[in-house]
Amino acid sequence: MQRNEGRRGLAVRHPGQGLAYPSRSWPQVAAFAALMAILPMPGGNFAARAEAHGGAPTEQVPTERTPAEQTTGEETAAQGATVAALEQSLGLDALFGVIAREGHGYGEGLDQGLLGGKGGLRWQASVARIYQPDVLRTRFSQALSEALAGKPEVLADAVAFFSSPTGKAIVAREIAAREVLLDPDSKEAAEVAAGKLRDARAPRLKLIRNLIEASDLIEGNVASGLTGSAAFNEALTATLPPEQRLPEADRMAQVWAQEAEIRASTTSWLLAFMTEAYAPLSDAELEQFLAFSKSESGRALNQALFTAYGETFRVVMQELGHEAGQVLRGARI
Repeated sequence: MQRNEGRRGLAVRHPGQGLAYPSRSWPQVAAFAALMAILPMPGGNFAARAEAHGGAPTEQVPTERTPAEQTTGEETAAQGATVAALEQSLGLDALFGVIAREGHGYGEGLDQGLLGGKGGLRWQASVARIYQPDVLRTRFSQALSEALAGKPEVLADAVAFFSSPTGKAIVAREIAAREVLLDPDSKEAAEVAAGKLRDARAPRLKLIRNLIEASDLIEGNVASGLTGSAAFNEALTATLPPEQRLPEADRMAQVWAQEAEIRASTTSWLLAFMTEAYAPLSDAELEQFLAFSKSESGRALNQALFTAYGETFRVVMQELGHEAGQVLRGARI
């Protein structure tokens, strides 16, 4: 499925937010081919690997590196350090802690809406495993580093902005807003506040919409929502006997049938989220943010962040789909 890249990362919704739960007639679910994120392989210990194959470790003779190899290694190390600085400035440790809590809530919703409340301890354990913050963070970091490879100017500009007082304030408020929206009453209050801005045609609402447009947040989140739904249903369908699987064209149609609902809920969520997040910030601060988002480095960062989120949560949704299929399959036996 094509994805529209180029969106800012912190305003990415959890792939399950706004998705219609898969049909309770669960053999008739949508499925798409989904790509697995490439995760780093552990290097391991040389001696242990040799012993495992029945051989003794051999002495490693150091080889002299060419100037080109030395330069490449230094550039890689420098990028790693810069990406680490960017991730720190974006508050990713705190962010993934909140995302994990969002995921637990989504898992509870799936249990009630798809599994009929029969997920039990196995489903709870699966959701907890899939949404381990450190696992999500590691997967995201790998994907982000790959997406920003060879883009030192983007990294430098992004670190400079998000390390500035304005950038720090924006990151802190966005993470806090996601935390607030976990509470249903607080979410409703944020939606009411966004509605008042809309009714009053407030200048702040225009700023928020300009930010949404500059980072293509609606289209990006809709694309990710559809991709997440497809990944979930593809994995769930794979647990079915072949004779119970729908033809590919029908599965594709079921995925795309969710687009309007995802678009509507995405728009509502973004307005509530950004209204809550930016309430204490001045228009001048948001104008600075808008200018960065429109810049070449801002657009490149948006694309890299959304690519990294897409790679991270495609795997999450696949794993959830597989585990849901196993629960449903057990319930039918």
